Amino acid sequence: MSSAKSGRRAFVKWGLASAGAPLVADALGGLALARPEPVDAPAAKTADPERGGATVSLASGIQLYYKEEWLGAPWLDGEPVILLHGNIENHSIWYGWVPRMAQQFRVFRPDLPGFGRSTAPRDFEWTLPNFAKVVANFMDAVGVASAHVIGAKTGGAIAMQFAATYPQRTRTLAVASGPFSSVPAGTDDNSMKVRLGSAATTEEMAYFDKMKSDMRPETQQGTGKMMSNFNLEALLPRISAPTLVITSDRSALQSVETVLRYQPKIPHSRLLVLASDAYHVAVANANECVTNVMAFMREAKQV
Repeated sequence: MSSAKSGRRAFVKWGLASAGAPLVADALGGLALARPEPVDAPAAKTADPERGGATVSLASGIQLYYKEEWLGAPWLDGEPVILLHGNIENHSIWYGWVPRMAQQFRVFRPDLPGFGRSTAPRDFEWTLPNFAKVVANFMDAVGVASAHVIGAKTGGAIAMQFAATYPQRTRTLAVASGPFSSVPAGTDDNSMKVRLGSAATTEEMAYFDKMKSDMRPETQQGTGKMMSNFNLEALLPRISAPTLVITSDRSALQSVETVLRYQPKIPHSRLLVLASDAYHVAVANANECVTNVMAFMREAKQV
Protein backbone atom coordinates (compact mmCIF):
# COMPACT_ATOMS: atom_id res chain seq x y z
CA MET A 1 0.00 0.00 0.00
CA SER A 2 1.37 3.41 -0.93
CA SER A 3 2.03 6.01 1.77
CA ALA A 4 -0.47 8.36 0.07
CA LYS A 5 -3.30 5.80 0.26
CA SER A 6 -2.36 4.97 3.84
CA GLY A 7 -2.49 8.65 4.78
CA ARG A 8 -5.85 9.10 3.10
CA ARG A 9 -7.38 6.12 4.87
CA ALA A 10 -6.13 7.38 8.22
CA PHE A 11 -7.64 10.77 7.42
CA VAL A 12 -10.99 9.21 6.58
CA LYS A 13 -11.03 7.14 9.77
CA TRP A 14 -10.31 10.29 11.77
CA GLY A 15 -13.13 12.07 9.97
CA LEU A 16 -15.57 9.24 10.76
CA ALA A 17 -14.52 9.13 14.39
CA SER A 18 -14.96 12.89 14.63
CA ALA A 19 -18.27 13.07 12.76
CA GLY A 20 -19.97 14.61 15.77
CA ALA A 21 -17.34 17.32 16.15
CA PRO A 22 -17.87 20.70 14.50
CA LEU A 23 -14.79 20.70 12.32
CA VAL A 24 -12.85 17.77 10.94
CA ALA A 25 -9.80 18.75 8.92
CA ASP A 26 -8.12 21.79 7.42
CA ALA A 27 -7.10 21.63 3.78
CA LEU A 28 -4.72 24.55 3.56
CA GLY A 29 -4.23 26.71 6.62
CA GLY A 30 -6.53 29.24 8.23
CA LEU A 31 -9.80 30.84 7.26
CA ALA A 32 -10.36 34.06 5.36
CA LEU A 33 -13.68 35.88 5.35
CA ALA A 34 -15.06 37.54 2.22
CA ARG A 35 -16.13 41.17 2.26
CA PRO A 36 -19.67 42.15 1.26
CA GLU A 37 -20.34 44.49 -1.62
CA PRO A 38 -23.32 46.87 -2.03
CA VAL A 39 -26.31 45.91 -4.14
CA ASP A 40 -29.14 47.80 -5.80
CA ALA A 41 -32.43 48.47 -4.02
CA PRO A 42 -34.59 45.36 -3.52
CA ALA A 43 -37.07 44.53 -6.28
CA ALA A 44 -40.81 44.32 -5.69
CA LYS A 45 -42.05 40.98 -4.45
CA THR A 46 -45.43 39.31 -4.24
CA ALA A 47 -46.46 37.82 -0.90
CA ASP A 48 -47.98 34.36 -0.68
CA PRO A 49 -49.54 34.32 2.80
CA GLU A 50 -51.29 30.96 2.31
CA ARG A 51 -48.01 29.11 1.96
CA GLY A 52 -45.89 31.55 3.95
CA GLY A 53 -43.65 32.38 1.00
CA ALA A 54 -43.22 35.05 -1.65
CA THR A 55 -42.41 35.32 -5.34
CA VAL A 56 -39.90 37.80 -6.72
CA SER A 57 -39.52 38.79 -10.37
CA LEU A 58 -35.98 38.77 -11.71
CA ALA A 59 -34.80 40.78 -14.72
CA SER A 60 -34.13 37.56 -16.63
CA GLY A 61 -37.86 36.81 -16.75
CA ILE A 62 -37.74 34.30 -13.91
CA GLN A 63 -40.40 34.22 -11.23
CA LEU A 64 -38.56 32.89 -8.19
CA TYR A 65 -40.55 31.53 -5.26
CA TYR A 66 -38.86 31.45 -1.85
CA LYS A 67 -39.41 31.32 1.86
CA GLU A 68 -37.68 33.58 4.36
CA GLU A 69 -37.45 32.63 8.03
CA TRP A 70 -36.16 34.37 11.14
CA LEU A 71 -37.05 32.72 14.47
CA GLY A 72 -34.80 34.82 16.68
CA ALA A 73 -35.81 37.70 18.91
CA PRO A 74 -37.97 40.17 16.92
CA TRP A 75 -35.73 43.10 17.87
CA LEU A 76 -32.69 41.36 16.40
CA ASP A 77 -31.73 40.27 12.90
CA GLY A 78 -29.61 37.37 11.72
CA GLU A 79 -26.92 37.13 9.10
CA PRO A 80 -28.42 35.87 5.83
CA VAL A 81 -28.13 32.24 4.75
CA ILE A 82 -29.06 31.01 1.26
CA LEU A 83 -30.06 27.33 1.05
CA LEU A 84 -29.87 25.76 -2.43
CA HIS A 85 -31.70 22.47 -2.98
CA GLY A 86 -30.70 19.69 -5.35
CA ASN A 87 -32.21 18.12 -8.42
CA ILE A 88 -35.77 16.69 -8.60
CA GLU A 89 -36.79 18.62 -5.44
CA ASN A 90 -37.54 22.07 -4.03
CA HIS A 91 -37.04 24.33 -1.01
CA SER A 92 -38.94 21.96 1.32
CA ILE A 93 -35.98 19.58 1.65
CA TRP A 94 -34.44 21.96 4.21
CA TYR A 95 -37.21 21.32 6.75
CA GLY A 96 -34.73 19.74 9.17
CA TRP A 97 -32.48 22.82 9.09
CA VAL A 98 -34.89 25.70 9.61
CA PRO A 99 -35.98 25.24 13.27
CA ARG A 100 -32.43 25.55 14.61
CA MET A 101 -30.71 27.62 11.94
CA ALA A 102 -33.40 30.30 11.77
CA GLN A 103 -32.98 31.02 15.47
CA GLN A 104 -29.54 32.48 14.73
CA PHE A 105 -29.57 33.26 10.99
CA ARG A 106 -32.07 34.75 8.54
CA VAL A 107 -32.78 31.83 6.24
CA PHE A 108 -33.74 32.15 2.56
CA ARG A 109 -34.96 29.00 0.77
CA PRO A 110 -35.63 29.60 -2.92
CA ASP A 111 -37.07 27.16 -5.42
CA LEU A 112 -34.44 27.24 -8.17
CA PRO A 113 -35.64 28.16 -11.70
CA GLY A 114 -37.87 25.45 -13.12
CA PHE A 115 -38.26 23.74 -9.74
CA GLY A 116 -41.20 23.83 -7.34
CA ARG A 117 -43.16 27.05 -7.76
CA SER A 118 -40.40 28.93 -9.63
CA THR A 119 -40.49 29.38 -13.38
CA ALA A 120 -37.77 29.29 -16.03
CA PRO A 121 -38.19 30.98 -19.44
CA ARG A 122 -38.10 28.86 -22.58
CA ASP A 123 -34.62 30.13 -23.43
CA PHE A 124 -33.23 29.50 -19.95
CA GLU A 125 -29.56 28.49 -20.02
CA TRP A 126 -29.15 25.28 -18.05
CA THR A 127 -25.57 25.77 -16.87
CA LEU A 128 -23.91 26.11 -13.48
CA PRO A 129 -22.67 29.67 -14.24
CA ASN A 130 -26.19 30.75 -15.14
CA PHE A 131 -27.66 29.21 -11.99
CA ALA A 132 -24.99 31.06 -9.99
CA LYS A 133 -26.02 34.28 -11.72
CA VAL A 134 -29.66 33.62 -10.79
CA VAL A 135 -28.64 33.23 -7.14
CA ALA A 136 -26.81 36.57 -7.33
CA ASN A 137 -29.86 38.21 -8.93
CA PHE A 138 -32.09 36.72 -6.24
CA MET A 139 -29.84 38.17 -3.54
CA ASP A 140 -30.07 41.57 -5.23
CA ALA A 141 -33.85 41.28 -5.34
CA VAL A 142 -34.20 40.56 -1.62
CA GLY A 143 -31.54 43.08 -0.60
CA VAL A 144 -28.79 40.70 0.51
CA ALA A 145 -25.26 41.93 -0.23
CA SER A 146 -23.50 38.76 0.95
CA ALA A 147 -24.56 35.55 2.61
CA HIS A 148 -23.57 32.18 3.95
CA VAL A 149 -24.27 29.86 1.02
CA ILE A 150 -25.25 26.23 1.57
CA GLY A 151 -26.02 23.73 -1.18
CA ALA A 152 -27.14 20.09 -1.29
CA LYS A 153 -26.27 17.76 -4.19
CA THR A 154 -26.82 19.77 -7.42
CA GLY A 155 -27.35 22.80 -5.20
CA GLY A 156 -23.87 22.14 -3.80
CA ALA A 157 -22.35 22.31 -7.29
CA ILE A 158 -24.24 25.57 -7.89
CA ALA A 159 -23.03 26.88 -4.53
CA MET A 160 -19.39 26.14 -5.42
CA GLN A 161 -19.84 27.84 -8.79
CA PHE A 162 -21.37 30.86 -7.01
CA ALA A 163 -18.57 31.08 -4.45
CA ALA A 164 -15.93 30.98 -7.20
CA THR A 165 -17.73 33.56 -9.34
CA TYR A 166 -18.88 35.91 -6.55
CA PRO A 167 -16.27 35.65 -3.79
CA GLN A 168 -17.20 39.03 -2.29
CA ARG A 169 -20.77 37.88 -1.81
CA THR A 170 -19.94 34.57 -0.11
CA ARG A 171 -19.35 34.74 3.65
CA THR A 172 -18.96 31.01 4.10
CA LEU A 173 -19.72 28.00 1.92
CA ALA A 174 -21.09 24.60 2.92
CA VAL A 175 -21.53 21.76 0.43
CA ALA A 176 -23.54 18.67 1.39
CA SER A 177 -22.95 15.82 -1.09
CA GLY A 178 -22.31 18.24 -3.93
CA PRO A 179 -20.60 16.63 -6.96
CA PHE A 180 -17.41 18.20 -8.28
CA SER A 181 -17.67 16.70 -11.75
CA SER A 182 -20.20 15.14 -14.12
CA VAL A 183 -22.82 12.86 -12.65
CA PRO A 184 -23.34 9.54 -14.46
CA ALA A 185 -26.43 9.27 -16.63
CA GLY A 186 -29.29 7.59 -14.82
CA THR A 187 -28.43 9.00 -11.39
CA ASP A 188 -31.90 10.56 -11.23
CA ASP A 189 -33.31 7.03 -11.48
CA ASN A 190 -31.72 5.93 -8.22
CA SER A 191 -34.29 4.75 -5.71
CA MET A 192 -35.18 6.93 -2.74
CA LYS A 193 -33.70 4.23 -0.53
CA VAL A 194 -30.32 4.89 -2.17
CA ARG A 195 -30.76 8.65 -1.93
CA LEU A 196 -32.15 8.85 1.59
CA GLY A 197 -30.50 5.79 3.11
CA SER A 198 -31.74 2.62 4.75
CA ALA A 199 -33.22 4.53 7.70
CA ALA A 200 -35.73 6.38 5.48
CA THR A 201 -39.37 5.57 6.25
CA THR A 202 -41.97 4.53 3.67
CA GLU A 203 -43.77 7.84 4.13
CA GLU A 204 -40.56 9.84 3.63
CA MET A 205 -39.68 7.99 0.44
CA ALA A 206 -43.22 8.44 -0.88
CA TYR A 207 -42.99 12.19 -0.24
CA PHE A 208 -39.76 12.47 -2.22
CA ASP A 209 -41.08 10.21 -4.98
CA LYS A 210 -44.07 12.55 -5.34
CA MET A 211 -41.70 15.54 -5.51
CA LYS A 212 -39.74 13.79 -8.24
CA SER A 213 -42.86 12.94 -10.25
CA ASP A 214 -43.96 16.58 -10.09
CA MET A 215 -40.74 17.77 -11.74
CA ARG A 216 -41.27 19.45 -15.09
CA PRO A 217 -39.90 17.45 -18.06
CA GLU A 218 -37.98 20.46 -19.43
CA THR A 219 -36.35 21.00 -16.03
CA GLN A 220 -35.35 17.36 -15.75
CA GLN A 221 -33.93 17.42 -19.27
CA GLY A 222 -32.07 20.71 -18.74
CA THR A 223 -30.52 19.84 -15.39
CA GLY A 224 -29.75 16.31 -16.55
CA LYS A 225 -27.74 17.65 -19.45
CA MET A 226 -26.01 20.20 -17.19
CA MET A 227 -25.00 17.64 -14.57
CA SER A 228 -23.68 15.18 -17.16
CA ASN A 229 -21.26 17.70 -18.66
CA PHE A 230 -19.37 19.80 -16.13
CA ASN A 231 -16.20 19.85 -14.09
CA LEU A 232 -15.54 22.32 -11.27
CA GLU A 233 -11.90 21.35 -10.69
CA ALA A 234 -10.43 24.46 -12.32
CA LEU A 235 -12.75 26.73 -10.28
CA LEU A 236 -12.05 25.25 -6.85
CA PRO A 237 -8.82 27.26 -6.19
CA ARG A 238 -10.86 30.43 -6.78
CA ILE A 239 -13.15 29.76 -3.83
CA SER A 240 -11.82 32.08 -1.13
CA ALA A 241 -14.61 31.71 1.43
CA PRO A 242 -14.19 29.35 4.40
CA THR A 243 -15.69 26.10 3.14
CA LEU A 244 -17.08 22.99 4.80
CA VAL A 245 -17.52 19.96 2.53
CA ILE A 246 -19.80 17.21 3.87
CA THR A 247 -20.10 13.68 2.52
CA SER A 248 -21.00 10.22 3.79
CA ASP A 249 -18.78 7.17 4.08
CA ARG A 250 -21.08 4.97 1.96
CA SER A 251 -22.43 7.46 -0.56
CA ALA A 252 -23.61 6.01 -3.87
CA LEU A 253 -23.10 9.41 -5.50
CA GLN A 254 -19.35 9.72 -4.96
CA SER A 255 -16.84 7.90 -2.80
CA VAL A 256 -14.82 9.51 -0.04
CA GLU A 257 -11.71 8.93 -2.17
CA THR A 258 -13.33 10.95 -4.97
CA VAL A 259 -14.14 13.81 -2.61
CA LEU A 260 -10.56 13.73 -1.33
CA ARG A 261 -9.30 14.32 -4.88
CA TYR A 262 -11.19 17.60 -5.08
CA GLN A 263 -11.86 19.07 -1.63
CA PRO A 264 -8.21 19.94 -0.82
CA LYS A 265 -8.13 22.11 -3.95
CA ILE A 266 -10.45 24.58 -2.16
CA PRO A 267 -7.95 26.75 -0.26
CA HIS A 268 -9.70 27.22 3.10
CA SER A 269 -11.77 24.07 3.27
CA ARG A 270 -12.49 21.28 5.70
CA LEU A 271 -14.01 17.87 5.13
CA LEU A 272 -16.62 16.21 7.30
CA VAL A 273 -17.36 12.52 6.67
CA LEU A 274 -20.59 11.29 8.23
CA ALA A 275 -21.34 7.64 8.95
CA SER A 276 -24.31 7.11 6.62
CA ASP A 277 -25.43 5.04 3.64
CA ALA A 278 -27.42 8.00 2.26
CA TYR A 279 -26.00 10.42 -0.25
CA HIS A 280 -28.62 13.08 0.47
CA VAL A 281 -27.08 13.85 3.86
CA ALA A 282 -28.76 17.28 4.06
CA VAL A 283 -32.00 15.34 4.61
CA ALA A 284 -30.91 11.99 6.05
CA ASN A 285 -28.39 13.49 8.48
CA ALA A 286 -29.94 16.94 8.88
CA ASN A 287 -29.27 17.28 12.60
CA GLU A 288 -25.56 16.39 12.29
CA CYS A 289 -25.22 18.69 9.29
CA VAL A 290 -26.83 21.66 11.04
CA THR A 291 -24.74 21.18 14.17
CA ASN A 292 -21.49 21.13 12.22
CA VAL A 293 -22.37 23.85 9.71
CA MET A 294 -23.48 26.33 12.38
CA ALA A 295 -20.36 25.65 14.44
CA PHE A 296 -18.26 26.17 11.32
CA MET A 297 -19.99 29.47 10.54
CA ARG A 298 -19.50 30.74 14.09
CA GLU A 299 -15.80 29.85 14.04
CA ALA A 300 -15.28 31.49 10.66
CA LYS A 301 -16.79 34.70 12.01
CA GLN A 302 -14.30 34.77 14.87
CA VAL A 303 -11.22 34.55 12.63
